[in-house]
Amino acid sequence: MTSYWCSRALLPSGVAESVLITVADGRIAAVDVGAPAGDAVRLGGLVLPGLANCHSHAFHRALRGRTQTERGTFWTWRERMYAVASVLTPDSYYRLARAVYGEMVLGGITAVGEFHYLHHGPGGSRYDDPNAMGAALIAAARDAGLRIALLDTCYVSGGFDQPLNEVQQRFSDGDATGWASRVQELRGADDVVIGAAAHSVRGVPRDQLGEVASLLPSAPLHVHLSEQVAENSACLAAYGRTPTQVLDESGFLSARTSAVHATHLTAVDVGLLGSSATYSCFCPTTERDLADGIGPSVALRDVGSAVTLGSDSHAVIDLFEEMRAVELDERLSSQERGHWSAAELLAAATTDGHRSLGFPAAGRLEVGSVADLVAVRLDSVRTAGTGDSLESVVFAASAADVTSVVVGGVVVVADGNHVKMDVAAELAASIAEVT
Repeated sequence: MTSYWCSRALLPSGVAESVLITVADGRIAAVDVGAPAGDAVRLGGLVLPGLANCHSHAFHRALRGRTQTERGTFWTWRERMYAVASVLTPDSYYRLARAVYGEMVLGGITAVGEFHYLHHGPGGSRYDDPNAMGAALIAAARDAGLRIALLDTCYVSGGFDQPLNEVQQRFSDGDATGWASRVQELRGADDVVIGAAAHSVRGVPRDQLGEVASLLPSAPLHVHLSEQVAENSACLAAYGRTPTQVLDESGFLSARTSAVHATHLTAVDVGLLGSSATYSCFCPTTERDLADGIGPSVALRDVGSAVTLGSDSHAVIDLFEEMRAVELDERLSSQERGHWSAAELLAAATTDGHRSLGFPAAGRLEVGSVADLVAVRLDSVRTAGTGDSLESVVFAASAADVTSVVVGGVVVVADGNHVKMDVAAELAASIAEVT
């Protein structure tokens, strides 16, 4: 067994001082408040549960800083994205994803939901192992030190009744049946969840959505939903239904489903997501970067759709920024303050997020939970003088303030550095390889 002494830790009952957390077999075996440090590993600042990044496209990290030219339109971003997608191989994707996941761990992220649609070779050619790209992502996550929910994504069409373009051929298995045949060869483990996803209602025809939803009936199920107004308009023209209504009629919405973005919703849409207990995964830094809009987080929460968080295109990788952006964006939209408490925002980034990825035992500092500990500085230039409350961390700290990260009882970050990787160097090298 290993013990960690926390000067302050966020327990289910609130922030407590002098907390000794004992770990056995990757789980929390005991939590003792007011206990002396002894020979335990010391964690300063405020110790939180591990954070869950519920929506990631790892290869998009290569776009950071490259998509703002000529004022950075959506089309600038899309052209750059397709350029990177066109050249990745299993080996180069492993190197890039390992570095990206390393960046995530440095910021306190202990589990990632990888929305994976880059399946095949150029022009749709098949690798000897049809899941070579997915295997590269799993290996990268393990080497970087975090758990992964590989959300294998069905991608059939380039739009409503539109063919795939040349790059999109890499994303497709032809139809949902071909996708299902390949996905059934994937295997999960304690640190790997295999989940399913449909890219969107424009990427998967309505008559194939049910097959995607039914393939892995107890696994996480994710989908991009109503990210842009144009998607809604095209869906209404094609089906006479909103994207949410199409998903509902296809049996896609449920308590294991995450609707990613959920930005442009009608009142009926909000009700359908709430009544089905579908998660709504907000990605505020990407949604602002792509000028997508501000989603109705409060309305969704209030009808029973739990909000989770993702860094999506990785314009930044900072779950603290994603947390507070939910509240701050709501303030801009409503011109009022005080919609989300710090505790509610942290729940989105921890318990609710892990649960949506198929890791229900993670996200809490209590006996029996997965031993994920994240120590956040309270004396940096951002947090100094803010006090030692949860509010000071959620509304002031950044990923740069994370000093220590323990994943499943194993130290992965110490003194602000990854114990196995030079993350910045690996990011620079792996991005240079594909851009």
